Amino acid sequence: MKTEASIQPKQEIVLTGDRTTGKLHLGHYVGSLKSRIQLQQQYETYIMLADVQALTTHFHNPGLLSQSVRQVALDYLSAGIDPERATIFVQSMVPEIAELTCMYSMFVTVSSLRHNPTVKHEAKERGYDDLYYGFLGYPISQAADITFCKASLVPAGEDQIPHIEQTRRIVRRFNELYAPVLVEPQILVGERLEGLDGGSKMSKSLGNAICLDASSEEVRTQIRRAKTDPARVHKTDPGHPDICTIYGYHSIFRPDRCEDIRENCMKGTIGCAACKAMVTAAIEHVLEPIRERRELYKHRTKDIDDILMAGTERARSVARQTMGEVREAMGIDYFK
Repeated sequence: MKTEASIQPKQEIVLTGDRTTGKLHLGHYVGSLKSRIQLQQQYETYIMLADVQALTTHFHNPGLLSQSVRQVALDYLSAGIDPERATIFVQSMVPEIAELTCMYSMFVTVSSLRHNPTVKHEAKERGYDDLYYGFLGYPISQAADITFCKASLVPAGEDQIPHIEQTRRIVRRFNELYAPVLVEPQILVGERLEGLDGGSKMSKSLGNAICLDASSEEVRTQIRRAKTDPARVHKTDPGHPDICTIYGYHSIFRPDRCEDIRENCMKGTIGCAACKAMVTAAIEHVLEPIRERRELYKHRTKDIDDILMAGTERARSVARQTMGEVREAMGIDYFK
């Protein structure tokens, strides 16, 4: 795993989360969810259901958020997030995050936001010629998410590096202007999983993902249809593993055997069907315990709501404390 921060056995605060725009998939799992499950054992961990940020691209369909908040929460619990160890909370129900977003926006330039490569890429991908204020200001909102609990470590995909750098700049600027209240975070970068179409990373919006709630039959079907080396017509043709989506899955889900696959692929001694069957088995090994936990939780909707309400109240308590320190540092705690 590529990292800018290693996992160390000391108490730090971790903040991570996902936009509530639908089910989580294997790309989320290898990108950061797997790290969160490990980190919760030794770190104070906050996991956010980012419903406000979901509105940056889905403001026209707020009904999706109500459904997805519980759907993503179920994915978290199924994957192995322990609500006794991690605080799972709903972003919109912590108003101090919105307040911090507003404060930070006062000293972040529009130019720096427009030049953020992740914002530019997603705007192009979605065909946005004229950017909405909320979409452009996404990195500021994310800075508020990270800093309300003074997180020092953020597990995320590599596409989030520019956002974390923006957060670091905001923290430094605030601490220089007012007082050293905020914590400058580091990113823990997870692995990148290609989509089934081989064209870009795995994504819900691109329809090239294997969801965490996929059945065994769905996984087999999706892997069978996944793109491989287009130049390889016959089983005995020499392959080019570095341009094959399935080989990328071997390197992530079967790292101890991927060199054998590379060698046999390049020699033409293993066919794509056999290669896909091995990857399917490896993915099933990951998904089986997730399915078992899902069965335990999927009908316990009240328990899930209780977990979210308790986690949100814990997050609010921390956010109130941080907001009080921010107001004091800025000298705007008028009636303290």
